[in-house]
Amino acid sequence: MVTAVAVIPDSRETTMKTGSDLIYGTLNVLVLKALTWQPMHGYAISNWLRERSGGALQVDDAALYKSLHRLEEQGAIDSEWGVSENNRRAKFYRLTPIGRRQLRDERTAWMEFAVAVTRVLRTA
Repeated sequence: MVTAVAVIPDSRETTMKTGSDLIYGTLNVLVLKALTWQPMHGYAISNWLRERSGGALQVDDAALYKSLHRLEEQGAIDSEWGVSENNRRAKFYRLTPIGRRQLRDERTAWMEFAVAVTRVLRTA
């Protein structure tokens, strides 16, 4: 089980607090996928990822917001302020056309990578 995802400062590596390595960019593609459903604020994205992973992914807030800022700088997502379901001010993020293309490309690459790793791990 992945307990948290955190970005190592000044690094292109992402690791889990369990000590296992996670390939850089994983959180970005997961955030993009979450935003395909609807615009969401950070807390909603974190909950969506936790729910869809059966509780296996509990994303660290700092890592999530670094990912959101990175994706916004790349033009993959836009944001605007609004009011959350708890009647609190929140920044809502939504996919842009660039983000949809990025998700499509990264999803394909991830699926191919997962198949290749699975082949290797199944080798007797």
